[in-house]
Amino acid sequence: MRDHLRAGIAVYNEGRYHAAHDAWEAYWLDLDEGDDERFLHGLIQFTAVVHHASEENWSGAQGLAESATEYLDGLPDPYHGVALDEVRSFLVATAADPHHAADPPTLTHNGEAIGYGALGFDATAVAAGVLAEAGRYNEAVIADAVDRARDELDGDGGSQFVGMVFSFVRERDQRPVVYQRLRDHVELEQQKDDDVRGLFE
Repeated sequence: MRDHLRAGIAVYNEGRYHAAHDAWEAYWLDLDEGDDERFLHGLIQFTAVVHHASEENWSGAQGLAESATEYLDGLPDPYHGVALDEVRSFLVATAADPHHAADPPTLTHNGEAIGYGALGFDATAVAAGVLAEAGRYNEAVIADAVDRARDELDGDGGSQFVGMVFSFVRERDQRPVVYQRLRDHVELEQQKDDDVRGLFE
């Protein structure tokens, strides 16, 4: 859970409230009922509260604040390193007055308000997929780039894809340019793979 959790926190802290839940959702859907499921369900609803408030949908923010509070109720603070008391206080105040949601808290993990620069490779890979989907980039290109970056990390000697995946996530203003470079490199590597396969067919 740690990489998904940190990726979602970083995406949220960078102001991508709606996109943040995507880092948690795929992991959450596979969980059985229990504290971890309630925890992620509550965080997903929390980010939806903040998203609705950012769009001035006060009734949506208020209703979700009530249900998110129920999911997070009774979990220890911190839980999986996330400071829940501040989140719960925010949700209770928002349920009473939805305009309170206009000033959302920063999420922390192990006492740190993390952004993209604090993510290791695996959490960065999760964030890259989330940002690709949210930014309408080709998710297959990003997934291929992440796979090739993993191969580099496993020891094939290269590092171009690792660096570009980190840049795609961390360099918000340059993300379209980095994506173009990633796409070009993926297409080139795919062509090489196809050429090699063609030799043996």
